[in-house]
Amino acid sequence: MSTTQLRLSAEEQFAHELDALKAADDGIRPRNWQMSPQSVVTYLMGGETKNGVKISPKYIGNQRLIEIAVATLATDRALLLYGVPGTGKSWVSEHLAAAISGNSGLIVQGTAGTSEEAIRYAWNYAKLLSQGPTREAMVESPLMWAMQEGKTMRIEELTRIPSDVQDTLITILSEKALPLPELRSQVNAEKGFNVIATANNKDKGVNELSSALKRRFNTVVLPPPATMDEEVSIVQQRVVSLGQSLELPNPTPALQEVRRVVTVFRELRNGLTEDGSSKLKSPSGTLSTAEAISVVNHGLTMAGYFGGGDLQAADLAAGLLGAVVKDPVQDKVIWEEYLETIVRERDGWQDVYRACRELVG
Repeated sequence: MSTTQLRLSAEEQFAHELDALKAADDGIRPRNWQMSPQSVVTYLMGGETKNGVKISPKYIGNQRLIEIAVATLATDRALLLYGVPGTGKSWVSEHLAAAISGNSGLIVQGTAGTSEEAIRYAWNYAKLLSQGPTREAMVESPLMWAMQEGKTMRIEELTRIPSDVQDTLITILSEKALPLPELRSQVNAEKGFNVIATANNKDKGVNELSSALKRRFNTVVLPPPATMDEEVSIVQQRVVSLGQSLELPNPTPALQEVRRVVTVFRELRNGLTEDGSSKLKSPSGTLSTAEAISVVNHGLTMAGYFGGGDLQAADLAAGLLGAVVKDPVQDKVIWEEYLETIVRERDGWQDVYRACRELVG
């Protein structure tokens, strides 16, 4: 494991937990899985191994959703993690692949420019011209590797991929085979192969999945955190992990400041104050848990390098403004109204009000 690497993969960062779970696992393992489905759920949800090693929770939420996801991957149906942005779909996808296959790096990142070759295979044109269509001239995709090795493959932002390219998956998921017409052959998937895709329902320019493709997936919807405490716990945990990775001077934020950021996000996202006393206008952005993590992490960076070290309201103000005000006209009005009617009148929030008003002007 490199100590200078900016971001470690899940299987590198939590190698000790994965090793402990594998060592203590006496459950039934599907072919080519590193551990049993029960141990995969323990890795995601947290707990303790039979030999006393504590496992940190990777997902804070409904355990039944993770059990359904893991059970899906143990069958021949692919898994689609669906929901609003920032609910941890990519995070869960990465950790599922790490726990099941020991490799979360077999991934295709969906964009509007993703081509069919990125999913199936491409060609080394120098070899293609000199040798003709051979396996040596073929550039294998991550999906092709996963099929041949019986691994779990990830596709991020499936609905960002053009519809005709999405449908390339239909034959693969149905027949568990990738046709190679140029070679008059095909690649057959080994047992253990499966696909985890993620998609969100808020993206502009979404390419809806065809009915034929939807039938090949079992869809699990990951909801936003149900309670304030749940969301605070998620933000606190992820911020500490990121702060340690970035080697910030003080990577642990004060719980009070995390709770205030989450309160702002939840109230503006839901259009209602936490006590239910006042209705609010919601800005155009999603104000997801992932953005709350980003705001607190940015605040810690400001506090560490340009402040007193401890996270204060002044360190968070710029991040809050950037997260809330996506539309400089409409969202600015909503943010100013929230500051004047809610934040200004709230006990113990005067420092937040002053710091945010200074930036808004």
